[in-house]
Amino acid sequence: MMATELNSSQRSAVEHSRGPMLVLAGAGSGKTMVVTRRIARLIEDGTPARAILALTFTNKAAEEMAERVQKLVGKRAQDSCISTFHSFGLRVLRAEARSFGFRDGRFAIFDQADQASAIREILRARRGDRRWDVHAIAARISAAKNAFVSPQEYEPRFADPYDEVTAWVYPRYVEALRTFHAFDFDDLVCEVGRMFRTRPDCLERWQSKYWFILVDEYQDTNYAQFEVMRLLGQEHRNVCVVGDDDQSIYAWRGADVRNILDFEKHFEGTKVVKLQNNYRSTEAILSAANAVIHASTARRHEKRLIATREAGDKVRLVVAADADIEASFVGDEVDRLIRDGLAAREMAVLYRSNLQSEPFETAFRQRQIPFRVVGGTQYYERKEVKDLVALLRTALQPHDELSLRRIINYPPRGIGQMSVERLAAYALVHDMTLWSAVTKASSIEGLATAAVAGCEALVTALGAVARGIDRGLASAEVARKLVADVGMVADIMSGSGSQEAASRRRANLEHFFNTLARFDKTGETGAKALSEYLQLLTLKTDADDDAGNVVTLTTMHGAKGLEFHTVFVVGVEEGLIPHARTLDGKTTDVTPQDVEEERRLFYVALTRARTRLYLCRAKQRTFHGKGSKRAPSRFLKNIPEDRLERVDIKEQAPPSRESMLEGAEALLAALEKG
Repeated sequence: MMATELNSSQRSAVEHSRGPMLVLAGAGSGKTMVVTRRIARLIEDGTPARAILALTFTNKAAEEMAERVQKLVGKRAQDSCISTFHSFGLRVLRAEARSFGFRDGRFAIFDQADQASAIREILRARRGDRRWDVHAIAARISAAKNAFVSPQEYEPRFADPYDEVTAWVYPRYVEALRTFHAFDFDDLVCEVGRMFRTRPDCLERWQSKYWFILVDEYQDTNYAQFEVMRLLGQEHRNVCVVGDDDQSIYAWRGADVRNILDFEKHFEGTKVVKLQNNYRSTEAILSAANAVIHASTARRHEKRLIATREAGDKVRLVVAADADIEASFVGDEVDRLIRDGLAAREMAVLYRSNLQSEPFETAFRQRQIPFRVVGGTQYYERKEVKDLVALLRTALQPHDELSLRRIINYPPRGIGQMSVERLAAYALVHDMTLWSAVTKASSIEGLATAAVAGCEALVTALGAVARGIDRGLASAEVARKLVADVGMVADIMSGSGSQEAASRRRANLEHFFNTLARFDKTGETGAKALSEYLQLLTLKTDADDDAGNVVTLTTMHGAKGLEFHTVFVVGVEEGLIPHARTLDGKTTDVTPQDVEEERRLFYVALTRARTRLYLCRAKQRTFHGKGSKRAPSRFLKNIPEDRLERVDIKEQAPPSRESMLEGAEALLAALEKG
């Protein structure tokens, strides 16, 4: 191990011998290297690898940590337990299975699908079970379990109907787990913590196994994980936790920042080491990030990121006239940077919510920029969007049989599979297209009355689209009328499984109407132009699925742990970051701490950038067809103006249809050549 590669703070953490230690590791400070080298140092100093327990949050992080340690000390690291909390919990539960009444020592594990299925089954005993989002109920049960709140102790808060139904489901769900001799994902930690609390003999057995405990990303631990760590570490007190309270952004899934803030209270005599040297970002980027986080009113460990790189370019504050212009600017800038030689993989667009991705996906598709959407389905792959596109394509090009087959009975209009086969057979015999057969449905012998009526309704609705486009009506309004005419909204409301899911799907349709409104602004008219535009937007290439040289589009939460040469943080406005929910005084469970968590989230977004950082906002956005003025995020006010380079963009000309089609043809030609 090359000790000379470590700075003084890193070396202090690595070489610490015994006793509790809190390592406050700022963004880009070499945290992972410190954790792995500390494990290696313990082994080199004679600690048996089997007596070391290192816990983190993802399998990928655990595997990378294990690989790094093995590179440092070789096979001596093989017996160490470098694991996620849940994998470690599974190991304990398997060893102690008989303590839970499993005579043969075997139990099943419910995954998310199993859990959702069980909750749906329980809800069937209640009327109106389709009203409830089972995942929202599962999240409340998860929060209760991780707070060690039993079904009997669970009490609804603020007369929240979801809390009330959860109070009814929770005990029945626990009983279902017992019936199936199963644990769910939360139980892998919670039941271990409960056992350690109530079974001193079991606790002592596991305390004797592990002399040294390390926890990475400690700011992300919830109460149950904290309890497992605290109880295990009581005997030897050789507990080292590594984290950064300034990057605590997961309270919504149970993480408790107090775990890292109060660590010294639980382990007296704690050594505190601060890793403040940042090896990732330029001084200009860190100056902005420090200004944002130091304005926090929340309790925090005092620290400041110190730049080790050059000053770099100022952070660019891009103020666009509207959301379309914001997306066009990002698309043009990414295109320019790629042409200048920057790899697409070195760039990312970060937003607060997945709902914000659509304009950027559209801008990238228009410019043939390869990208991937992390943590969600690409916008144009979402079912409701594909359904609407297929409806429009069929209206504009009735002989597009692939699109027609997708929507011939969507929303359901009485044209079942047997009717489709009869229509297809008629078309084959009479040498016509399937659409022509649909238009002649009333003359097809043996076709069910309901199918005939469905075909006639479809022809009427799609005919109205074609006529409207030919007359020069705005495509966005034509599409909105089509959705109403065919009953898409009603189908979404009845078939989404929950009101929340239905709202998300309706929002996706609204985004698509906005996309069509952008097309309308180009001045292009007619069925051919709109059809080509739809084809371009939905063009899917192998590059879309390639995680290699593509631009990353992700939420700020999804960017945690990542870094890029150039980062565009978009939608830097009140109501987006901080999120509107944290600003709503009518929401009874919102606290000032929620706004401060939004500040930490913004800080995380800023510190993903190594060399170039853009903060983008729009003066106006369109919601449900209506424009609304947008105020800049309060967090921007914390950054001194002399640290920012402001760029005002009033208009951004979209790519012409000709240039878009030329780019699409060039891309397709390149793909065909391989």
